[in-house]
Amino acid sequence: MDRLSIYLTFMVGSVTTGALVIAVMTLGWYSWLAIGGAAAIGFVIAWPISYVVSRRIKRQDKGWDETKVEDVPSVIPDPSGPEV
Repeated sequence: MDRLSIYLTFMVGSVTTGALVIAVMTLGWYSWLAIGGAAAIGFVIAWPISYVVSRRIKRQDKGWDETKVEDVPSVIPDPSGPEV
């Protein structure tokens, strides 16, 4: 887990949840179950999508060393440490 994916989670979550809710309403499903289900799905898939986007951004960055990612001791990033 990296800090970029944490920041991206908020943006990606808003976009995916909004898109799914709009898609459900466009299909004419106005029940709370359909809208809540779409919102829940958007909430659940927000982090995996943002993690993939974060990896892609870092892979395309010429100044980023992808080999440093394997040397991370824990899942929770250290606030004073370098970006992983």
